[in-house]
Amino acid sequence: MLSDQDRIFTNLYGLHDPFLRGARARGAWDGTAAILARGHDTIVEEIKASGLRGRGGAGFPTGLKWSFMPKEVGPRPHYLVVNADESEPATCKDRDIIRHDPHTLIEGSLIAAYAMRAHVAYIYIRGEFYNESVVLQRAIDEAYEAGLIGRDACGSGWNFDLYVHRGAGAYICGEETAMLNSIEGKKGMPRLKPPFPAAVGLYGCPTTVNNVESIAVTPTILRRGPAWFSALGRPRNVGTKLFCISGHVNKPCNVEEELGIPLRELIEIYAGGVRGGWDNLLAVIPGGSSVPMIPKSVCDTVLMDFDSLREVKSGLGTAAVMVMDKSTDIIKAVARLSAFYKHESCGQCTPCREGTGWMMRLMNRMVQGRAELEEIDTLEQVTRQVEGHTICALGDAAAWPIQGLIRHFRPVMEERIAQYKAAHAAAINQPNRSAAGRLAAE
Repeated sequence: MLSDQDRIFTNLYGLHDPFLRGARARGAWDGTAAILARGHDTIVEEIKASGLRGRGGAGFPTGLKWSFMPKEVGPRPHYLVVNADESEPATCKDRDIIRHDPHTLIEGSLIAAYAMRAHVAYIYIRGEFYNESVVLQRAIDEAYEAGLIGRDACGSGWNFDLYVHRGAGAYICGEETAMLNSIEGKKGMPRLKPPFPAAVGLYGCPTTVNNVESIAVTPTILRRGPAWFSALGRPRNVGTKLFCISGHVNKPCNVEEELGIPLRELIEIYAGGVRGGWDNLLAVIPGGSSVPMIPKSVCDTVLMDFDSLREVKSGLGTAAVMVMDKSTDIIKAVARLSAFYKHESCGQCTPCREGTGWMMRLMNRMVQGRAELEEIDTLEQVTRQVEGHTICALGDAAAWPIQGLIRHFRPVMEERIAQYKAAHAAAINQPNRSAAGRLAAE
């Protein structure tokens, strides 16, 4: 269990002042100029040494991503873009960082931008997060007034401007290149890669896109040292992580814990356990709606980190833990996710445009049981034709929940089909029996 002294987000629940005075009392903006004085490359190397992996879902090493940016600034300026879109169902960690501890994000943006030789950063925030955007803008204004950002930020000699860009509510804009298109005023549609954003990104310039949590933890890592951060968690899965626990638990919550904590421990200690007790658990989606579910038998022992969840054919994703007890219609739950991904597909790639609609329609029939047994295999084959065949990962996100359902709950699907056939056969035969009865009476 993570000790309080190792927590990075000390105002996660909004119990204290979220603005500059409160943030400074909690340690924000302490020695920021000294951190910047270490130099661009030193900061990147320290983030590499910390073992920090991206907290937005993919888990790519953050320091390595920063190192892809050109070492020299040519005629094209460098940009940092912070992904605060957070449209993944059941995920609400970045939202709480922004509304309760925005200065961790602002200070992290300055440090990350400096490390990558960027004078400008954009925070792309989900359009529905109106109140959070107001809090964030107020905190940015405070930082400007205090000389922490802007011209000669923190007295470092580095000029840094930070802008808030509100999205329009499109899930696809959480994908980094679709986000860049959106900021440029274009349709939010992913770009083919290569070229990658570090070479050709925002306005055709070198750009790095990072998640809110990834950026917000960097000041504390650099203040306390990479060795401190890498000592938490497990090898290759180090540090602390914000987990969003929702669904059939007694106390839904956000919590900061070490990577590698057992899933059962996470749910029972922080979320008050599964509604009706652990034995009432049916399944958990451990990383937001786009990763495959895992059944109770796996939940009993699995650890909450990137590698452990990949070993059980799921993923940490955004660490949004969606708990489902035995009252859940597991087929209907996945059908609802299928409808979401069909709605949010930008339609650029044929496998996704056509496949998400096809999967949704068949899943709707599966909810009723109005299908044939062999269609379960057909459905699984279609998910494989969509997965890995699109420009961005939305096709994978649409396919994986269905794959998890078939992998672990195929007998439930088969039983639903059998029940429908039995009920349908009874309904067909009923009029015949009635007619026979009338003839006998006559």
